[in-house]
Amino acid sequence: MMYFDFVFYRRVLAFSWAHQWPGRRTTLAKLLVLVPILAVVNSVCFLLDYLFFPSLWRQRVERPVFIVGHARSGTTLMHRLMAGDGERFSYFLYWETFFPSLIQKKIIKLLGWFDQHVLGGTVLRRLQMIDKRTFDPYRHIHDMSLWNPEEDQFVMGAAFLSQQWAIELPIMHELDLFHIDDLAPARRRRWLRFYAECVKRQLLLHGGTHTHLSKNPVMSGWVEALLEAFPDARFVVMVRDPLQCVPSTLKLVESAWKVRKWPRDQCGAAHDALVRVSFDSFDLPRRALDAHPETPHRFVDYRALVRAPAEVVREVYAALGLSVSEEFSQTLTSQERDEKAHASRFRYDLGDYGITPQQIEVRLERHYAEYDWPRASAERMEHDDQV
Repeated sequence: MMYFDFVFYRRVLAFSWAHQWPGRRTTLAKLLVLVPILAVVNSVCFLLDYLFFPSLWRQRVERPVFIVGHARSGTTLMHRLMAGDGERFSYFLYWETFFPSLIQKKIIKLLGWFDQHVLGGTVLRRLQMIDKRTFDPYRHIHDMSLWNPEEDQFVMGAAFLSQQWAIELPIMHELDLFHIDDLAPARRRRWLRFYAECVKRQLLLHGGTHTHLSKNPVMSGWVEALLEAFPDARFVVMVRDPLQCVPSTLKLVESAWKVRKWPRDQCGAAHDALVRVSFDSFDLPRRALDAHPETPHRFVDYRALVRAPAEVVREVYAALGLSVSEEFSQTLTSQERDEKAHASRFRYDLGDYGITPQQIEVRLERHYAEYDWPRASAERMEHDDQV
């Protein structure tokens, strides 16, 4: 039977019931009506998968590649570049994360064939219009689309394990999806087993012989647990100047709370939890991989990736024991031109978030020393000397 996390469900329901905000009625309707209905449908479809696709019993997840790192550190860019190697990798498109079952995905694809060959693509054009209207205002922040490769952690929303609830509600302090090692071992194993089942279905959707490619900032806290579930896993860890990615992430999440009209004084505990996750996103992947030096991995400086995307991807492939095909090499060259033409318009001010550059530097001193990021404290001292 498909897993569903009743612990988190009860916490979100209790939080929503206890607080007043403009979206309360809609959220409660989703929790009390939509979520239970979808849970039943998904559970039935999960069971039917093994009846209609018996090869699922034999499907294995072998040598998956996980791209982790702090949010806004280049994980999406690295994922999109590597996803261009379509002959090698399988990954989740955003629309696929809404349907954890293989039979659901097959039905959607069948409906897509019917729309294309019988309806002349009428439904597809309508979906493209909705996609544009929904995501265009936010693509300067994160390039989302129903048809883009996306975080496969979203597929765990079917088990009520999606970070989306922590974005809709300031509840991150009660809904910790990051520190999986803090869970009771039995519960942690259930999370990982459900995740592995979703990945197996996605692999089988693409023929069963590809390598799974995952991009998840949340899974920066999962590296040790992922090695427990997939001992032959390989990792790419993105690192970026925290004075860029930490306030950027804080702004992104707090903007979501603000849009939903949450009073700032009700977001304090969730904000503090998010800051803790930010710091641990730098520390935990390194700590886990230091404990497993035999695991193929590569730490990638964001500055190097944006300066020479194709070169860095080739270095990553070498570190993971992968070869670059001629076809993918040509794809990389094309992708590099496109990425160098892109510039983010997302702006932020660290002073808005109750944390100073000096606090970040002290907390992440080891990483500053290794990557030689600009230090705001040094700039301030130089300014004081000039004065």
